[in-house]
Amino acid sequence: MRVLMFGWEFPPHISGGLGTASYGLTRGLSHIHDLQVLFVVPKAYGDEDESSIKLVGANHIPVRHRRLELKHFSKKLDYIEVDSKLVPYIDPEEFWRLTRHEVSGSLKYLNTNVEGKVEFSGKYGANLMQEIRDYALVANIIAQDYQFDIIHAHDWLTYPAGMAAKEATGKPLVIHVHATDFDRSGGNVNPAVYDIEKRGMDAADKIITVSNLTRNIVIEKYGIPAHKVVTVYNAVEPVENAEREKLKRGVSDKVVTFLGRITMQKGPEYFIETAHLVLKKMKNVRFVMAGSGDMMEKMIRRAAQLKIMDRFHFTGFLKGEEVFNMLSMSDIYVMPSVSEPFGISPLEAMQSNVPVLISHQSGVAEILTYAIKTNFWDVHAMADAIYGVLNYPALSKMFVKHGKAEVDSLKWENSAVHVKQVYDSVFN
Repeated sequence: MRVLMFGWEFPPHISGGLGTASYGLTRGLSHIHDLQVLFVVPKAYGDEDESSIKLVGANHIPVRHRRLELKHFSKKLDYIEVDSKLVPYIDPEEFWRLTRHEVSGSLKYLNTNVEGKVEFSGKYGANLMQEIRDYALVANIIAQDYQFDIIHAHDWLTYPAGMAAKEATGKPLVIHVHATDFDRSGGNVNPAVYDIEKRGMDAADKIITVSNLTRNIVIEKYGIPAHKVVTVYNAVEPVENAEREKLKRGVSDKVVTFLGRITMQKGPEYFIETAHLVLKKMKNVRFVMAGSGDMMEKMIRRAAQLKIMDRFHFTGFLKGEEVFNMLSMSDIYVMPSVSEPFGISPLEAMQSNVPVLISHQSGVAEILTYAIKTNFWDVHAMADAIYGVLNYPALSKMFVKHGKAEVDSLKWENSAVHVKQVYDSVFN
């Protein structure tokens, strides 16, 4: 079986969870006999890891003098050409407040360079909607040039590309929902993004969601038949912790860490209020908010208002080794997300031998046994849990021991087997 897979980013050029999940899944699929993945991104740089896949950059495809097989798709692309502010699936380093952007109403022409190729940024800037539209048109051409059996599109950015490829070939389409705009916006949904998501879901033959939490949103908020939606949980890449464990912190205090986008979706305000409650009971503890986002200044002001800034640290955005260094210095990791489709960061914390506290409103809570779970709004329950882990070493050791074993069993190879079953169900 050959899979034509559309993504938006691929390591090492990634900005957040979407690229990480896409990479993990393709590596998992590479272990399946007689299955090949052709992975397409808007912009390929040439230094990507192609050990498990064949990578194609839409920016390398000549489109001049090529015919677009879009009998019915032109009207479907019209909805992409809007001027609206978006909050795409990205990390805080590129959490853009997108500016108004107007494009031509015509779908007959693409802006190409002297080589007849479309120049994509592959980012999430002000021209995001035009890049989504252009990516779909180039995807239509790619689909004509390559042999494949099924199309797989990751998240709303690539749904139009998947739909255009399906129109060109008639091959079945599977879309992968890593998040919906209900998660990203906290319920204040952008109509343009919702429309793209809805059209992609309607066009798909099967829909993969990363949790039952997300599956229920797809069914209830987008009106998709339940039989069409299948949950396949994410996993985490195995890491070597031997060197990281040697890292020493410069304080003797306990460390409680929040690591993620400082946005409404992640519940940072509940972390601040919880910290305030814990500090009323114990002083030898420091709280770290690692990340950045549109609520960062508000959180700093709130911590100052509560007079806990001497016990609170804001690191800014962390990436790569910085993430694991921060986790290695932590005594407990907290993810109080208001709406988290899955959440890979708790798995990374457990890999680093750190107990985790997560909200019931996260997809990863569905599969973890050795994690403390509370409602995101229950700051008293979170404070009690943090106090217990910090003051009772046996409790902390229990979560570390069993949590590490649990997360080590969550392999992308297993997720890939479930994805392959989804592919087979489309043909059956």
